[in-house]
Amino acid sequence: MNWPLFSMVYSMAATVIVGVLIIAALVTGFNEIPHIQIAVVVGLLVSIPAGLFFTKKISSITGEETDNSRRV
Repeated sequence: MNWPLFSMVYSMAATVIVGVLIIAALVTGFNEIPHIQIAVVVGLLVSIPAGLFFTKKISSITGEETDNSRRV
């Protein structure tokens, strides 16, 4: 796995997903601190599979697989 690419994709995905969940919580009336904290935690956890998915897609498109442990 390309860890530098994953870290960039994860940081972008986490920012977007957490932002969407916070806005959704505020619009629906869940505007207290515990609700916002739950939205942040859920957003960060949901971003992990999303980051993995898009990292693998980008790696397959570019053809750059940098896994040094599989060298022969």
